Amino acid sequence: MDIQITTKKSEGVERLLEVSIPVAEVEAAEARTTQRYASQVRLPGFRPGKAPAHIVRKRFKDAIRQQVLESLVQDAYKEVLEREKLQVAAQPHIHDVTFEEGKPLRFELHVEVRPELKLERVSGFRLTKPKAEIGEAQVQEQLDTLLDQRATFAPVEEKPNPGDMVTVELATAEEGEALPEGKEYRLVIGSGQAIPAIEELILTLTPGATAEQPVRWPDDFPDEAQRGKTKPVRVHLKEVKRKSMPALDDAFAREVGDFETIAALRAAIEVDLSENATREADAAVRQQLLDEIAAANQFDVPGSWVQSLIDGYMQMYKIPEEERARFSEEFRPVAERQVRRDLIIDAIAEREQLQATEADVDDRVAEVAAKRGAEPGPVYAQLQKAGRLKEIEQGITEEKVFNWLLSQNTID
Repeated sequence: MDIQITTKKSEGVERLLEVSIPVAEVEAAEARTTQRYASQVRLPGFRPGKAPAHIVRKRFKDAIRQQVLESLVQDAYKEVLEREKLQVAAQPHIHDVTFEEGKPLRFELHVEVRPELKLERVSGFRLTKPKAEIGEAQVQEQLDTLLDQRATFAPVEEKPNPGDMVTVELATAEEGEALPEGKEYRLVIGSGQAIPAIEELILTLTPGATAEQPVRWPDDFPDEAQRGKTKPVRVHLKEVKRKSMPALDDAFAREVGDFETIAALRAAIEVDLSENATREADAAVRQQLLDEIAAANQFDVPGSWVQSLIDGYMQMYKIPEEERARFSEEFRPVAERQVRRDLIIDAIAEREQLQATEADVDDRVAEVAAKRGAEPGPVYAQLQKAGRLKEIEQGITEEKVFNWLLSQNTID
């Protein structure tokens, strides 16, 4: 197309271009569109496809003009990408469209482009890998968690202690208002399910007793409107249950899993914690390396990619509408870091030819199949149907990139 392109803004990955399509191009497009209409429409007094162009144009003027506008903008957009050699990062935006009879068609094209990563320095960094050491305290913490998961609660007829589960009827009202009928709640004392002042009141009661007194809401209460308020509160303690922990013995180990002794369970926990610590240490040193590369090779990232990642996490975590603005602001640095990480990995994989091959994917699928005790063919089909092959391919590529990077740098 014979169009004029004027760059109005070119900063980082952002481009703002003014596009002008000459009158002759517009008129030619209108003539072609009118002819198509004339060959298809039926007008009274004319045989199909024989209505004069000027009558068709007058009758379907708005529809013809709209179709011309859409087709010309689309064709011009393709021409801009080709001539300016733009690799767009997201759907562009069209602004300030001017489409008047007898005048050129003009519009502004606002687009983000993929950043060009030169990555002039990716080696020579010195990194410290965290120590993946597991102590007895960490093993015991896991055992305590398993014990707690299998604890039982039995009723007691005495005042509750921290850690006890209580059933209460709780009623609150605004200052000066009458207390309504209480609502039943089940709480674990000391778990933060109730504000401290209400827990303190519960701790003074025995089952069947009731207490009523003013309670001040804490200054850090989640609902800002309630912070610092003093309200009348009535608590009726219906039941107290005390936790009873199982014995940490061989019988407990057999209940948890396929372990004959508590020593075997401890050993399995230690192995699991060690493997997890190793994975975390590897991930930490990889992130250190990517942060160093990003700092040494500055580049902008498309804001649309960052926002897309934020939107995905908000959907995954089911962030309420009223919390989305705050979440977006707080999570943005994390999202930018993730986008920058992915761009660096992709750039190195392409430059050093480290992308996963079909053979690599086949080998990985065979490994998955072997662990499942299945044949590779059906497993491949399952993974393909579930859309997991791309994930496997990306994982292999990342492994190759990090293995190459770690060979180029010093890890202490």
